[in-house]
Amino acid sequence: MTTAVVTPGVVTAAADSTTSLVQSVDWLAIAPPVVVAAVALIVLVADLFLPAERKQLLGWVTMAGLVAALALLVPLRDGGHSTFCLTAATTGTGAPSACSYTADHFALVIQALVLGGALLTALLSLGDIRRLPAGEFWFLLLSSASGAALLPAARDLVTLVVALEVASLPAFALVGIKRGDRRSSEAALKFFLSSVVATAVMLLGVSFVYATTGTLHLTEIAARLDDVPGQLDTLAQAGVVLTLVGFAFKTAAAPFHFWVPDTYVGAPLPVAAYLSVVGKAVGFSGLILVTVIAFPAYADVWGPALAVLAALTMTIGNVAALRQSATRVRSAVRLLAWSSVAQAGYLLVPIAAAAYSSDERIGSTVAYALMYAVVNLGAFAVAALVARTNPGNRISDYRGLYATRPLAALAMAFFLLCLAGLPPGIVGLFAKVTVFSAAVDAGLGWLAVVMAVNVVIALYYYLQWTAALFRAPEETQAPAEEAAPADTAVPAPARHRAPTPVTLAIALTAVAGVVLSGAPQTVLRFAAVNLF
Repeated sequence: MTTAVVTPGVVTAAADSTTSLVQSVDWLAIAPPVVVAAVALIVLVADLFLPAERKQLLGWVTMAGLVAALALLVPLRDGGHSTFCLTAATTGTGAPSACSYTADHFALVIQALVLGGALLTALLSLGDIRRLPAGEFWFLLLSSASGAALLPAARDLVTLVVALEVASLPAFALVGIKRGDRRSSEAALKFFLSSVVATAVMLLGVSFVYATTGTLHLTEIAARLDDVPGQLDTLAQAGVVLTLVGFAFKTAAAPFHFWVPDTYVGAPLPVAAYLSVVGKAVGFSGLILVTVIAFPAYADVWGPALAVLAALTMTIGNVAALRQSATRVRSAVRLLAWSSVAQAGYLLVPIAAAAYSSDERIGSTVAYALMYAVVNLGAFAVAALVARTNPGNRISDYRGLYATRPLAALAMAFFLLCLAGLPPGIVGLFAKVTVFSAAVDAGLGWLAVVMAVNVVIALYYYLQWTAALFRAPEETQAPAEEAAPADTAVPAPARHRAPTPVTLAIALTAVAGVVLSGAPQTVLRFAAVNLF
């Protein structure tokens, strides 16, 4: 039985303690992912009442929601917003010591990348879901984008895992959304099974970390891993390694990359573009958070592991892309898929270098990710345009594209040169130099050499595809008896009007790439500052 105390000072202290258990929510900080999730629910309900001929309105509602979420990042640009923090009563101190959600500069940059990528995906999808269930498609896209926008601001392992799964589960359904398509169903099943295994391994690692530290907040984990008892050191190391597995899967790092080619080929092209950019941003942001913030005490464990993964990933991706046949069905998408794996290897280099460098300039990864997002989405946009007249989407189908669609051919050439790191794709060149410098400055000379060799390998298939755009198209010779008379005019090849949304997506990505190539410091300045 508790005895009441009437001493004024004690009563006041008790009241203050009770008050400290209550915290306010910074709604502005969490507004971007919340708005996207709310619009997803609106689209799902509206789909029940809209007639079939008006389903396209759902696409415009989706885009409006993503634009609104992007606009809400502007008031947060100071990067000083945190919420869902441990209260003073919980910590025993006068101020919160750890928060579950922090809208710092790193989170805002990744959220802009994610929401912008989702917006361009929606733009590509406007005219490409004629045979897909519109309501379900837009709902799944928004649901995945809300989880992807939540993840970079998460600062505890539970929020990270939940955000990762919210971003991933709708993506499985998006890959297999083409009903009756065997390739799409097979890709979704492979993607789902491999992702579930990776998530299970990651959860096991999270449980090991929690058992070792007794906390799930990243900053608290970092403090407690500095002084782990000897008998728990092996458990902590196992937890660190296993936790990284789930994020390595999302980044398509070898040997967790095997799902990428078949998934990209089986998925609708806008979904493949979404996975190549937004899915990769989710994986890399999670990987950065757990390594740089939570596990710096075990940099000697994850640093060498990520360096080896980087070398292995870029080599496997480039060699596989090099072996793609130009006449194979969907070879263009398959080459972009393997190119995506190779780019993941480059993105891993600065994170691995952070284990050896005191300044932790992982801004190089962020800068490279922004460049990659713009040009890769542009390449997929051109692929979506070509697929409308050439459903096979072979690399050979791009031969002579300049003769029929000169602007699309020029844009595709620019995107490929950016990915290769050649002028006039200056932003791609500068991003590669920045990543290369991060490896050299960290003393990883062998990794810099591996990267240089892989860049040379990649030049071959990027330039080969670029050259095909400007070659004369192959002509099929008609039999002599069917040859047209000399005075008969030969009709020109049929031209199909490019859909406005696809044209707009190509134009936006091309303009962004040109602007960044003219002023690469706009992106690369992130490599010179600490984002956290």
